[in-house]
Amino acid sequence: MRVSEFMTRKVITASPDVGIRETYFAMRENGIRHMPVLDGAQLVGMISDRDLRRPDWVDEAPDLAYDYHLEDNVTVGDLMSRNPILVHTYDELGLACKLIVQHGFGALPVLDKGGHLVGIISKADLVRAFAALLEDAHPPFS
Repeated sequence: MRVSEFMTRKVITASPDVGIRETYFAMRENGIRHMPVLDGAQLVGMISDRDLRRPDWVDEAPDLAYDYHLEDNVTVGDLMSRNPILVHTYDELGLACKLIVQHGFGALPVLDKGGHLVGIISKADLVRAFAALLEDAHPPFS
């Protein structure tokens, strides 16, 4: 099984110079937790909802928005993980699983042979792949 079979192809990306507030609301609006960061067409990082959380949040926070960096002067480039670990469309799905588990990531960017971002593979995609594998091995009773 290849990464290309289960990756999410519709990828919403961020730019390093975009503000965190805009990125937070884009994630929320699209129901996503991870965004590849592109400078032009070049993958330069990954940003996740965990990157947006304040390291100093407290239980007494007045509301959930307080838990996040939403200052207008903070950009994606300030908080993103640089030089992200990635996979390619032709890689085996097992490699994506290994990297996600080994590094504690929720998702990895997926590049094609030319080095262009073409998708993202997340834990949810891997669960979907595992479910398909189980169904093939043990079809439901009719």
